[in-house]
Amino acid sequence: MADLFAWLISFFILIALIVLVIYQLMCLADLEFDYINPYDSASRINKVVLPEYITVGGLCLFYIVTGHWVMSLLCAPYLYYNVRLYRQRNHLVDVTEIFNQLPKEKKQRLFKLFYLVFILFLSLFWMIYTSLDDNYD
Repeated sequence: MADLFAWLISFFILIALIVLVIYQLMCLADLEFDYINPYDSASRINKVVLPEYITVGGLCLFYIVTGHWVMSLLCAPYLYYNVRLYRQRNHLVDVTEIFNQLPKEKKQRLFKLFYLVFILFLSLFWMIYTSLDDNYD
């Protein structure tokens, strides 16, 4: 039963991460269609970048603590990418370069979104498998 709660917690954390990435994509789309100015778009995106990174680190640590080694290994490349961006000081969107970096930023966040959806489906599978396994024991 505790394993089922662990999968539920990871499910909700993954939903929160997906919402953060979709919010960033919406800000970039608004900028692309000229609904908001570059300063507002960059400040909105930069406000959620660090919470996203911390949440991914917390999720990977949560998988390790709960003993879900495969899921923690699947989250490790995403965590490594975020840590690498943070250490190189490339994690924030620059206001002056946002129009030049727009295609790259959108591709980066779309890749993150698809990766998180993949992890979400795996988490959902394991949650259903665990709940069915608990019913038969």
